[in-house]
Amino acid sequence: MKNTPLHNPDRHMIDLRQILSQGRKRVGILIGAGAPTAIRVNENNEIVADNGDPLIPDVAGLTEAVVSALDETDQKIIRTLQSETADIVNVESILTRARRLSEAIAASTVHGLDGPAYGNLAQRICDAIGDAVNSRLPASSNPYSELVSWIAGTHREHSVELFTPNYDLLMEEAFERARVPYFDGFTGSHMPFFDSASVSSDVLPARWALLWKLHGSLGWKISGDSVVRTGRRDTTELIYPEYLKYDQVGRLPYSALFERLRSFLMSPDTLLICSGFSFRDFHIRAVLDEALAANAHTALLAFQYGMLTEESPAADLAFSRPNMSVYASDGAIVNGVQGSWQPEPIQTPEWAHIRQTFWNHTAQHEQEQFLLGDFAKLAQFLALTQAQQISSSLPAELQGGEQVGERARHPGTTRA
Repeated sequence: MKNTPLHNPDRHMIDLRQILSQGRKRVGILIGAGAPTAIRVNENNEIVADNGDPLIPDVAGLTEAVVSALDETDQKIIRTLQSETADIVNVESILTRARRLSEAIAASTVHGLDGPAYGNLAQRICDAIGDAVNSRLPASSNPYSELVSWIAGTHREHSVELFTPNYDLLMEEAFERARVPYFDGFTGSHMPFFDSASVSSDVLPARWALLWKLHGSLGWKISGDSVVRTGRRDTTELIYPEYLKYDQVGRLPYSALFERLRSFLMSPDTLLICSGFSFRDFHIRAVLDEALAANAHTALLAFQYGMLTEESPAADLAFSRPNMSVYASDGAIVNGVQGSWQPEPIQTPEWAHIRQTFWNHTAQHEQEQFLLGDFAKLAQFLALTQAQQISSSLPAELQGGEQVGERARHPGTTRA
């Protein structure tokens, strides 16, 4: 009888905690659209455990909210554009289609609109996106504040780099509330301007975090020959542009930021943690794939919310790139091997407490599952790497010794 591959979540999380608490590795975090959905709030923007709405909807929810906010004429055009493509249709693909038409057809008409009319439609879509993602962080402790606590809590040799395609200002709010310095590519005080030379350099102290908004952000706009950050949440003209089609000024931030992601991944001894990211974004996925193939010293850990069968874009990439691991709720792919989770029996009370931060087994008949595909659980897990010292509380057979360093690029082990 053929044995089913098994992955031990304890070993994976021991290795990861060791790496993150030491502060020597170059660490990045890719925060996708699924991250803010982990925060559920009531009508007063207070965090609630049940029956709350996501702080910001995911891509599907955002698409529904944006289309619903437009008038019937715009909705009719969007439905027509949607019917013309076999690709995944969401608010980003709709916006891209409208902008391409605005540039391509000039005075000609398609579905009754000329180029300038499609440009106006694209701006109305951006305004609706801005309204939908213009949420503020809850006043209480939340996953973003816990993530910032982890970033600020360890002495590091390199800055933590955060990459995100999200347009919201939640990370900026979290850094500023905690008075943690960060750099996002803009410099100046009156009207900060984007400086690509600073994006490509590593001159800031390691205690500064680096925040790279890959698809643009609320508050960005073109002013003369520069892209500037206005600080205004109602400025939406530079969110998710089709950056390869824009003029030189509009294209600059996106080409520089994607090059920063590529450069980060090509650096020696690098770890990128992904949370809330579906791996369906073609541009980001292409950069990840290229860098993983070119640099065997890069490790990518994808924490996925669903079951492995529901995470096929991430799984497909992990099967072809052994330096990428996928951690889903019911199993993992490590070194190209898919297997179910199988924790070892708990032998110390201390480790039982630590296991609760990443493993769910609260009731006798409840399905056991790995928790860290939830951004809120992952942020808490990271924050606790400073609060809990694990070396003395591990069962003897789980203490890695020299093996921890050997497994640093691919945390965890596999057994059949």
